[in-house]
Amino acid sequence: MFTPETIALRVPATDWEEAVRAAGRLLVASGAAEPRYIDGMIRTVRELGPYIVIAPGIALPHARPEEGALREGYALVTLAQPINFGNPDNDPVQVVIAFCAPDASTHLESLRALAERLGQPDFVPRLLAAQTPQEVLSWLAGDTSP
Repeated sequence: MFTPETIALRVPATDWEEAVRAAGRLLVASGAAEPRYIDGMIRTVRELGPYIVIAPGIALPHARPEEGALREGYALVTLAQPINFGNPDNDPVQVVIAFCAPDASTHLESLRALAERLGQPDFVPRLLAAQTPQEVLSWLAGDTSP
């Protein structure tokens, strides 16, 4: 789901758009999406609001497959400073997980696996404490050591 190249830690951002763009650039760099996919993620939030902030501190930006998704892809960014996305229940955001898929059903299984981790109370603190992308990968793969 993730690789060291699709994880960036303590990324500076001044607003939600910069945070989404940072995660989107990782999707593009990995070959999972075209550059226009980033604009699609931004447009989706502008049109539909901050529904992508799905839990306290966590945003899952995405766009429709036809907006430039090339293959299934995930990118994880922890932010240097928390950012308000406009969701009063779950702001501020500290973790941005962007994803794309070439069709609606492709990514459902991966999202289910990710949802198991998202539901853990230590999800955000563990990611924020990570020093390297490899540490994030080990934990997401099931390593429970602190």
